[in-house]
Order: sequence, then C-alpha cells, then structure tokens
Amino acid sequence: MNWKSFILGVGVGLAGGYAARELLAQKVTVSPEKALANAKAIFKKNGTISGSWIQMTKEPYKKGQLSYEIYRGGISQKSDEQTEQFEFIADAGTGLILEAYKLT
Repeated sequence: MNWKSFILGVGVGLAGGYAARELLAQKVTVSPEKALANAKAIFKKNGTISGSWIQMTKEPYKKGQLSYEIYRGGISQKSDEQTEQFEFIADAGTGLILEAYKLT
C-alpha cells in the first residue's frame, strides 16, 4: 500500500467530514415569503384574502419562557361582506404561526 495515497485519503476524509459538520450546524431558517404563504394558506380557510404583508427582517420574540426569532405580518380578509385585518407572528425557523390577532 502506498502511504502517500493513504495519508491523502485520510486528509480528504477529514476535510470532507469537517465541511459536512459545518453545513449541518448552520441554523436553517424559513424565508419571509414562505412564512407569509403559510399564513395565507391558514387564513384562506376562513375567507377570501384581499391583501397581505410581512416584514423581511427577523426580530427576537419571547413568549413565556421560550425565545424565538420571528417575522411579523398581516392579512386582510373578506368575510361576510366585511373586511377584517389580522396581524400574525411567524417563527422564522419553521414558518409556523405562533400568534394571530384581529385588529380593531
């Protein structure tokens, strides 16, 4: 067996393993567009959506003892001839709606 080839193989294997570990360790987040699409899909079940928006920057949010990075957004929905405004908070990591409330 050629020792140079063996050492080269070990070196390439270690470098590849390190690179893979770094890629897996990166925190994955959902895009604001995906979080808005999730919110629209949920609100669409209860009426027609006439408008929507989302902030493109993440911000810290604490609910009880839990801390999140979130996107804030809003939905205008027509229901029974009346337009209602809602704001929502979506988790930036998963895109799930953490909280939604009607504006008065």
